[in-house]
Amino acid sequence: MDKPTFFVDTHAHLYREYYPEDLRAVIQRAVDARVERVLLACVDRQTPPMIAEAVEMFPENIFGLIGLHPSDVRENYEEVLAELETHIGDRNIVGIGEIGLDYYHDRDFEQEQQIVFRHQLDWARDRKLPLSLHIRNGYSEAIPILDSYPVGSLRGVLHCFSGGIQEAEWAARHGFAIGIGGIVTFKNSKLQELVPKIGLDHIVLETDAPYLAPTPHRGQPNESAYIPLIAQKIAEILSVSVKEVMERTTANALQLFFSSAE
Repeated sequence: MDKPTFFVDTHAHLYREYYPEDLRAVIQRAVDARVERVLLACVDRQTPPMIAEAVEMFPENIFGLIGLHPSDVRENYEEVLAELETHIGDRNIVGIGEIGLDYYHDRDFEQEQQIVFRHQLDWARDRKLPLSLHIRNGYSEAIPILDSYPVGSLRGVLHCFSGGIQEAEWAARHGFAIGIGGIVTFKNSKLQELVPKIGLDHIVLETDAPYLAPTPHRGQPNESAYIPLIAQKIAEILSVSVKEVMERTTANALQLFFSSAE
């Protein structure tokens, strides 16, 4: 098989909500920067129509995920899950996300988050779809839940990775890649020490646009077009070429999101 000649942004939020004036231009800049596939994460019931709009604009480049973000879990989660599940078969939907546990701000819906997490993991298992996992201050609760599923029944990405080497090693053993974004370019980022330990075999690239823009755009709206800056930093850390980072991280992303599970 030929080696990939383009980048994949495995996690972004390129919606009209965040780019009201220039969404089409933002996506075009990504394509022009050789970021030829972008996965748009879902966070709530308002997201699927926005994903559909972007897909309609660039059907060869934009792909979507379906899921309820843990920070958006409320008392009405059953109703929201039922509505979101109807979108799993929508055009260009390739996975479940972003889902997980987030206890960074509070634990007001701790039990509900775990119920919702398991429910959406069941979607992924039953449909053999990859996952984009959002885990923030919740690894000690999330990993036992993930471990309750047979090894090999789930696969995907630990998005915006905030764990340590133990969590990274768990991911490698269980078929999960590590999502590395703009934070790796920040001064004193712990990711700069973790990347050599993780290795390119287990890394995919992401932006989380419009959030977490890489240096030198830190503090500004992020774009998928900035993926090459993230690749460049990883290349510097590992003393390899940007081309190698592109080829290997793209191969990882294509294997996870665009290949059928065995």
